[in-house]
Amino acid sequence: MGRPKEFDPDAAVERAMGVFWRKGYAATTPQDLVDEIGIGKGSLYNTFGSKHALFERALARYRDSQAAWLTALLDRPGSAKDRLRGALEALVELDLGDPDRRGCMAVNTAAQSAPWDPGTADTVRKMFARTESAFRATVEEGRRAGEIDGDRDAAAVAAWLLATVIGMRVLAKTAEDATQLKRVVDAAMASL
Repeated sequence: MGRPKEFDPDAAVERAMGVFWRKGYAATTPQDLVDEIGIGKGSLYNTFGSKHALFERALARYRDSQAAWLTALLDRPGSAKDRLRGALEALVELDLGDPDRRGCMAVNTAAQSAPWDPGTADTVRKMFARTESAFRATVEEGRRAGEIDGDRDAAAVAAWLLATVIGMRVLAKTAEDATQLKRVVDAAMASL
C-alpha cells in the first residue's frame, strides 16, 4: 500500500496557480512548483501527472474564480451602466493593487502559451466567452431598461467590452497610476 498524501491537492493547485500566474507557464520550472507547494517532485508527478496537467488545473481554477467574481459584480443591485462601470473599476483596482502586477492569468496565457497549446487556448477561449456572456446579459438588461440604446447590438457591445477589459489588463501591468485606466473606463461608459 502506498504512502498517504501528506498534502492537500486542492491547496497545491491554488499555490501552483500563483506561481504560474506570476512567472508564466514556460518560465515556471518543476522545482519552482515543488518549492512553492512544499512537496517532492515524485509527489508532484504522482498527483498531477505533469507540469502541464497541473497548469491546466491551475488555469481552470483561475477561470472559475474569476468568472464567479465578475458575475457577482455584475449581479449586484443597481442600473446596468453602474454595474458595468463598477466591474471595470474593480478590475483596475484589482490589477493596480497587485504589487507583482501579474495582470490577468488568462490574458497572459493567451499571449504566452495559447499559440502552441490548443488545450490551453480552448480554456482561455471559454473564459473569454463566459466574460463576454456576462457582459452581454448586463447590456441586454440595460437595453430593456432604456439605459443603453436599444439599437445597439448587445453581442457587439459585449465583445467590445471584453476587448476593452483585455487591453486594460495589459495596460495595468505597466501603468504608473490609475489615470490612464480611469480614462479608458470613462470612455467605455460614455460610448454606451
